[in-house]
Amino acid sequence: MNHPHSDLLSRRTSGVLLHITSLPGPNGSGDFGPAARHFVDWLTSAGQSLWQILPLSPAGPGNSPYQSVSAFAGSPLMVDLDDLWHQGWLPWMARKGFEHSRCDFERVAPWRMARLRKAWDGFTQQATPVCREALADFSTEQAHWLDDYALFMVLDERYGGPWSLWPEPLARRDAAALDAVREQAMHALGFWRFVQWRFWVQWQALRAYARDRGVQVVGDAPIFVAHHSADVWAHAGEFLLDDFGQPLVVAGVPPDYFSTTGQRWGNPLYNWEAMAHRGYRWWKDRLIHLFQQVDVVRLDHFRGFEAHWEIPASEPTAEAGRWQPGPGRAFFKAIEHELGRLPIIAEDLGLITPEVRTLREACGFPGMRILQFAFGGGPTNPYLPHNMERHTVAYTGTHDNATTVDWWANATALEKTSARDYLGPCVDTEPNWTLIRSLSQSIANTLVVPFQDVLGLDAEHRMNTPGRATDCWEWRFDWAQVDHRPAERLAAMTRAHGRWPVHR
Repeated sequence: MNHPHSDLLSRRTSGVLLHITSLPGPNGSGDFGPAARHFVDWLTSAGQSLWQILPLSPAGPGNSPYQSVSAFAGSPLMVDLDDLWHQGWLPWMARKGFEHSRCDFERVAPWRMARLRKAWDGFTQQATPVCREALADFSTEQAHWLDDYALFMVLDERYGGPWSLWPEPLARRDAAALDAVREQAMHALGFWRFVQWRFWVQWQALRAYARDRGVQVVGDAPIFVAHHSADVWAHAGEFLLDDFGQPLVVAGVPPDYFSTTGQRWGNPLYNWEAMAHRGYRWWKDRLIHLFQQVDVVRLDHFRGFEAHWEIPASEPTAEAGRWQPGPGRAFFKAIEHELGRLPIIAEDLGLITPEVRTLREACGFPGMRILQFAFGGGPTNPYLPHNMERHTVAYTGTHDNATTVDWWANATALEKTSARDYLGPCVDTEPNWTLIRSLSQSIANTLVVPFQDVLGLDAEHRMNTPGRATDCWEWRFDWAQVDHRPAERLAAMTRAHGRWPVHR
């Protein structure tokens, strides 16, 4: 049995990359409120059939959604507060005058969390029996991850991180110690379940709104999880940890285009042997959960499933790491055996070996091609449109790249000459639209364009700079930046190049 959207990546489609937190709105960060539906309407008017987002999980250190406290939980910052007011659980509140152009997490997160706690208090006092039953049903259905997550968050508030330094009975998950916490902290545990329930209800309503208008959601699955997370705490035996719960080795990538010392991500590495012994149950549950939230999944750092860069935890940079084998084809066969063929995009950027390509092709997953990387190495560069394969997802850039306008402003003389020869002189005046048009005309089945490139925005609007610990993930736009022309241009291009949604 295959996923209902297993053929989506085999059709000619196009879409836009924009994270939820980048949406406009009065409460400091983008959320599931009216602006999200307005963006779906904008996508529809532009002839787009895909909305790609970043991970929906709570942001971690540096506000990164790739360093979350849970691979299953949704970000509390994405919960629409106005919905809680309409439900009668949250008193009306004065706005804080947050910035429109960025998410100031340091101010926004505490303020929004305080509002959510008020809503929980209101719910406990005023909720109807129907709502109480709905929360109870959700808590039961999601108990396989939600119970551990709620416990972890209560203990995190009490002791901080990392969890391996908590009192030993709690760090080692002694049953009696955990039962005592459950008995003492029933109200606090209820709060975390309540927030996840509202996240789920609101997100499913937004996703249904998008689906009814022919827009499918492309989600994101970071390959690794944070050490200080409910996942590692609850499943410590499936990670390479020492006797005290600390990572023995951590994840990253060797020196590359982005960093001369590589990237030391710091995530603990999986004990793939232990995971295989359990039939990869944790990964299966994770993907089942994620595919209940999105239609397509971008599988981050796909090459890590063939071989991953293992760095001794004591090393400050990634330079001293070494390649270690991943689970390979056996992992994906086990996933497919239980879940069927899934619509997955393999993020295969960086140092890609023939073995990684062989694994991706054996799995039947399309890879990613970034046009900003194309203008070097001559006509055989694999990122040039004429070298793309049909089963490919093409991007001008991703959340990790400069905006196309900024890329062009800082491109080398060689890159500019190569791009002019390939794309024509229009690249000088409209680099973003010139790259979009070239990819839209390409044979690649799937095209995804960051919203910053659709709007022609410069360096101030970059989402993330790999290896940089601050001032990332904060970008937001405002509808005042969006006139009628970008949607009209995208729609015309989508029609002309055979990417118009088939059911619209």
